Amino acid sequence: MSYFETWMRQNGLSESSIKKYEGAVTGALTLWAKDAGLIDGSLADVINLPEFLSLSKKIAVLPIFEQRNATGHHMYSSALAKYSQYLRETRSTLVEEDIDAVIESVTLSETEKKLLIKGRIGQGHFRGKLVNYWKACSVTGYADINLLVASHIKPWAVSSNKERTDVFNGLLLLPNIDRAFDLGYVSFEDSGQIIISAALGDPVLLGISAGMRVKLRPEHLGYMQYHRQYRLKK
Repeated sequence: MSYFETWMRQNGLSESSIKKYEGAVTGALTLWAKDAGLIDGSLADVINLPEFLSLSKKIAVLPIFEQRNATGHHMYSSALAKYSQYLRETRSTLVEEDIDAVIESVTLSETEKKLLIKGRIGQGHFRGKLVNYWKACSVTGYADINLLVASHIKPWAVSSNKERTDVFNGLLLLPNIDRAFDLGYVSFEDSGQIIISAALGDPVLLGISAGMRVKLRPEHLGYMQYHRQYRLKK
């Protein structure tokens, strides 16, 4: 299941609409864009919103698009609009802003720029993987992914390249829980039961309670053990 499909399902689209829009983006629209020399791969691989919007304008003036869109009750223009909405709501503009800042830097070498850009894009993909896996807040079940944060269990800075993109090294969290987790005020037992550090004042005011838990798989446990040992405030 693609991230686009997951997003559409979470936003209440019918199964027939999901199939229609996914098929249009990965099928006909991709084929027409390739034939016109606009892209090399799939249109669904474009995750940069400005780039996609630019491509959409070029696709929309292709003769085959105009013909098929008119006879298809504007389904193809609807598919482009829906994919644009998906990118707008799930792909953080902060990623694009960070990449622009790296490109414009006069203090970084070209090698350093390439490494930083690759890493920042990877963080965007990591969030997508977590959205696809958890589909809601890992702890509360809150389902609006626009408000959720992709959080590494073993911090990005001390993880290997493989660990940085491992879906089992991540939780999808509401911002209040993410911040407390990142700073070591909370962690989780292997059973999934929350651990609240005594250093956290007034956890209830933060919406954090002793009854919270997360459903962990064996693949999560090594990362969580690291978090308890090195991040949790004693």
